[in-house]
Amino acid sequence: MPEQSVPEQSVPAQSGPGQAVPGQSVPTGSPTGPRVRRPVARVVGAAVAAVSIAVAAFGSVTSAAAGGDPTRSVTLVAPAAAGGGWDGVARSMQQAQRANGIVNAVQVVNMPGAGGTIALGNVARLAGQTDTLLVGGTGLLAAEIQFGSAVTHDDITPLAVTVEEYDVIVVPADSPYETLDDLVAAWRERPGSVPWTGGGSFDQLVVTDLAVSAGIDPTDTNYIPSDGGGEAIQALLNGTAAAASGGYPDNIDQIESGRLRALALVAAEPVDGIDIPTAVEQGHDVTLTNWRMIAAPGGLDDDQRTQLTDIVLDTVRTPEWADAMQRYHWTERIITGGDLDAFIDEERERIQGLYEELGR
Repeated sequence: MPEQSVPEQSVPAQSGPGQAVPGQSVPTGSPTGPRVRRPVARVVGAAVAAVSIAVAAFGSVTSAAAGGDPTRSVTLVAPAAAGGGWDGVARSMQQAQRANGIVNAVQVVNMPGAGGTIALGNVARLAGQTDTLLVGGTGLLAAEIQFGSAVTHDDITPLAVTVEEYDVIVVPADSPYETLDDLVAAWRERPGSVPWTGGGSFDQLVVTDLAVSAGIDPTDTNYIPSDGGGEAIQALLNGTAAAASGGYPDNIDQIESGRLRALALVAAEPVDGIDIPTAVEQGHDVTLTNWRMIAAPGGLDDDQRTQLTDIVLDTVRTPEWADAMQRYHWTERIITGGDLDAFIDEERERIQGLYEELGR
C-alpha cells in the first residue's frame, strides 16, 4: 500500500471542565494503591478531559475512532511542543518508519501541558488500542511525581527505552571554577552564593543529585529555573547564574566555541566522542540520565505488546534512526519487557527520593 500523507497537528493544553469522549474507557487511577493527591492533580485531570475532547474533534489521535492494525497506521504523541527532545524522538521515529515501510501512515501529534501528563492521560484513555504510541522518559516520569498525576505509568504499556541523553555541568568560560571540585567546594561553603540554573525540571533533579552526593542540603541551593536550554545558557553568559546543568546537545556549541567550560558529564561511564570527564570519575555518584521511552495505551495482551515492541525495535535499527542519534547526540540504550518494568520502578523510586530531598 502506498504511503499516505497525514497532516501533523499540535493540540494545545487546555484547562477547565470537560466530559468523557464517547467510546473511550476512563481509567480510575493507579492500581498500585492510594496516592496523595495535590490540588494540581485535579487541574491536570480537568485539562486531560478538555484536551481529550479537542483530540477527538480534530481527529488527531486516530485510535480514538478505531484500534486498527499498527503496521498500517500509527499516531506518535509527543507530550510537549514541537522542537523539544520528545518531539525530536517522535519525528525521527516517524521518518524512519515511513522510509522503511515499517508503518504505512505515521502522524505526529504534539500535546503539551503539565510536564507531559496531559498526553499521558489521553493515551491512557485509549486502553486496549494499539495504533497510538507515546514518547516519554525521565521527564514524564518526573512530572507524574511532581504533579501528583492521577494517571501514572501503571496505566500505560511501556514498550522500550531507546536512547538516553546526558546532562553536562557547565560554567562560563571566565568562571573561577576550573574543575567540578572547585565548584562543589565553593557551593558547599556557601550554598546560596552559587546560583544554579537549568533548562527544565530534569536539570534541577541532576543538580539535586549532585548536592546530595556532595553533602549539601538541596533546599539551601539557589536554583533559578529557566524556560529551556537556551535561556539557561543566557543566564550563565549574563552572570545571572554561576553554574548550570543542561543537556549535552543544548550546550555543545557553546562549549566548542569556548563560551562555556564543561566541568563534568553526568553519565555512569565515559562516552565515546565526548571528551568531558564524568562526575563519577571525579568522585560524585551522579548518574541520572534523560532516557527516552516509547509506550502504548494500557490493557494490551502479550501478543499486542510484543508486536508493538518489535515495531519500535525495527525502527531503531534503521539508517534514518542512526542519523538521528548522531544529529541529536543520543546514546543507544535498549530496555524492553520485564527489565523495562523493573527499570521504571527503580527510576520512579529514585526520582521520588530526589523530590523528597527538595522538600516536595
